[in-house]
Amino acid sequence: MSKGRILVVEDDFDISNMLRIYFGAQGYEVQVAQRGTEALSMTRKQLPNLIMLDIMLPDMNGYDVCRELRTTTRTSHIPIIFLTQRDERSDKIQGLELGADDYITKPFDIEELKLRVQNAISAAQRQTQIDSRSNLPTGRLIEDQLRVLMRGDGQWAYLDLKVNDFDTFTDIYGFVAGDEVVRFMALLIGEVIDEVGTSDDYAGHPGRDNFVIITHITDAEVMRQRLIARFNSDVLQHYSFIDRERGYVLVPDPIYGERQVPLMTLAVGMVSTRTHQFSDIREITELAADDRRRGAAGEDGDSTGILTSW
Repeated sequence: MSKGRILVVEDDFDISNMLRIYFGAQGYEVQVAQRGTEALSMTRKQLPNLIMLDIMLPDMNGYDVCRELRTTTRTSHIPIIFLTQRDERSDKIQGLELGADDYITKPFDIEELKLRVQNAISAAQRQTQIDSRSNLPTGRLIEDQLRVLMRGDGQWAYLDLKVNDFDTFTDIYGFVAGDEVVRFMALLIGEVIDEVGTSDDYAGHPGRDNFVIITHITDAEVMRQRLIARFNSDVLQHYSFIDRERGYVLVPDPIYGERQVPLMTLAVGMVSTRTHQFSDIREITELAADDRRRGAAGEDGDSTGILTSW
């Protein structure tokens, strides 16, 4: 199993290739970006567990990349380690003031860098409660984000997402396959937010098969429909050819020997400040969950027939 996803932002091929090979051998999934704009795009699409960021880049400096990541809600929690040839105290202070977690000067000791990476990822998961599979914030961070929004007067919508029949899938295919579905779901959420959402949208992962999105787009229904359509189509890749073809899985049954269970689908409930004035966080989460359950109960075989409080 991967120890985490690292994004190396470095335009020197020899250095980036060395880091990719070394940390890949250590059990990390490593991606490389040669430009700052490329790094920002890759981060929006798939959140890394840590970013190694060079200061001197062809299109924009690492400070600007760090500033953009720290001021964007979805990426503000990602640990950043600056890699640079600069050794001036003022440069280090500037990077740390922008929110970088660490700073290492080239040429560096690769074993020391490995320990700094391990410590930064572990500290981020302990302190900010990040789910190690989805790399999305969990309970307390989601609640903190909702408290901030409730104190303001802006309009936003809260989407409650649940993967139907996820437990049955893991019973048949195993927990490793289940973790792959979790990572697939996190990637899908990022892609849909990037496609139809805003840079201030927020995604969280409060439970195994449960995800949330807080969006500031005018019509959150567009996002809901896009999420459902993409999930119900793309999740098929996680099933065997036989299960995909017949459209269900067979599970043991004590009475009938075996029974049919549908393939996974996505249910989404939604509430918004357009129609509600929220007094506490529990009200938000319960209303959205009720909306999701009402839609699931009224599907009649159609996973898109979900009522919304929008």
